[in-house]
Amino acid sequence: MTSQNNAPQNTYWRLYVPKLITVLREGYDLRRFLSDATAGLTVAIVALPLSMALAIASGTTPDRGLYTAIVAGFLISALGGSRFQIGGPTGAFVVVVFNVIATHGYDGLVIATLMAGILLIIAGFAKLGTLIKYVPHPVVTGFTTGIAAIIFSSQVAEVLGLHLDKNPAAFIEKWIAYSGALHTFDPATFSVAMASLAVIIGCRIWRPQWPMFLIAVCASAAAVVALGLPVATIGSRFGELPHMLPVPSFPALSLARVRELLPSAFTIAFLAGVESLLSAVVADSMTGRRHRSNSELVAQGVANIASSMLGGIPATGAIARTATNIRAGAYSPISGMMHAVFLALFMLLLAPLASYVPLASLGAVLVVVAWNMAEIKTFRHLMKAPPGDRAVLLTTFVLTLIADLTTAIGVGVVLAALLFMQRMANAVEISSSTKLIDEDVDDYTNVEQAYEGRSNIPVDVEVLRINGPFFFGAAARLGEVLDNLRTPPKTFVLRMGNVPMIDASGAAALEKFIDDAARRGTRTILANVQADVLKVITELGITKKPTLSIVKNLEKALIAARGRSAES
Repeated sequence: MTSQNNAPQNTYWRLYVPKLITVLREGYDLRRFLSDATAGLTVAIVALPLSMALAIASGTTPDRGLYTAIVAGFLISALGGSRFQIGGPTGAFVVVVFNVIATHGYDGLVIATLMAGILLIIAGFAKLGTLIKYVPHPVVTGFTTGIAAIIFSSQVAEVLGLHLDKNPAAFIEKWIAYSGALHTFDPATFSVAMASLAVIIGCRIWRPQWPMFLIAVCASAAAVVALGLPVATIGSRFGELPHMLPVPSFPALSLARVRELLPSAFTIAFLAGVESLLSAVVADSMTGRRHRSNSELVAQGVANIASSMLGGIPATGAIARTATNIRAGAYSPISGMMHAVFLALFMLLLAPLASYVPLASLGAVLVVVAWNMAEIKTFRHLMKAPPGDRAVLLTTFVLTLIADLTTAIGVGVVLAALLFMQRMANAVEISSSTKLIDEDVDDYTNVEQAYEGRSNIPVDVEVLRINGPFFFGAAARLGEVLDNLRTPPKTFVLRMGNVPMIDASGAAALEKFIDDAARRGTRTILANVQADVLKVITELGITKKPTLSIVKNLEKALIAARGRSAES
């Protein structure tokens, strides 16, 4: 693959221009504002119960989840590099936040979040956003599924109504405590949780456009009040929620405290960076837009600093809420800013009513969040990958459960690197002038890149040669090819004769490329695929895709492409 990045040095600042500025430069009118306001209201309705539930699961009070969604959500949208990103508390942070609070108290979390914000800003200006994109796919899936299992386990007591003297933080000890407290099972609490779960599932099946979490929470609160059920609520455990944001404050700092919390800060920064960029990539795939990764990291850093000073918890881009924002018709980052404004209004006007929300219904919400986050289909899919990728996946997953997230991610990335080196030792040595990892592309002026070597290629066909091993470091670059073409071709030919190996992340990127091309009406042809690569993509089911053909060489690929052009 070839790539060009001839932007002069004086355009460095353009990589950090917020998408909000880009939108305003393009022109913004009342019609677009109304679209953004409608989308913002829709997302706020989804985020209201979710923010409180995630804060409670993190071992703190529900109001801190709302503070985070309001403060960080506004700043992430206003300063970020994505048009559609919705920021706030997410499930990825539950494990880390719970452990930090349990070990160092809420003041420790504030310091760790502040340091994480500073690290994110440094990473953004150091242009490390492009590096975070290349975290191996099995590592991301492993710790994401592990976090989902921990979130689910954290809600068992709330759903069953168990009474525990102490709820351990460790995964295995937690389940041991549950088994010893089964005699305290509360049928009323369990009934509320199951009813809430039934409402959520029912909405998802028959009315997926409805705000299922809010409906379930409101219905359960009304039922508990009407029937006088003796179940725990937000009011009975935490008291009435405040109506306003708190005054900015910050705990005392010391060098010893900073050293003690630095590992947690690195974990928070890493998770915020990965989650936000994954969310931005999802938004790009849904809209055809393109985010600025380093600008996004800087915005995440500023948002986390502000959240820590205003009583919040760590924040990042939320994939599900971002997707909801897009489906609701958002046009610009103003929708995310409006989502924060609406949440502030909800807190101002509806805080007393939140006291009636049963904790069992929020537990049901988090059970669904855990299920969505678990990526069961992706996990099972990766279990068909080569043995090395499976080992990375399972190691990261197990360590997330029995050790901690910092260890799991560190060991997973190191294993992936060792696996890559082992594969390189067995691969054929190939010389290439292509850089392994590209920097952010300066898309400020939207200059279209030129393609060379067109003399023997039909006008409606694009040919791309992939040189070298197709592993996680190079995989993310394939999707950029479609983004750089103003008019999608009828056929894309990928010449893979110089690809000696492919890993699970490369296969996932290839599959995504084929699917994205198909949505644009483009068929993909793979030419001269080596046996080892063909084996991997066959085992992962990629060769069964109806818009994919595999041929022996470029000549046969061009014949097939010309035949398709003649048919159309």
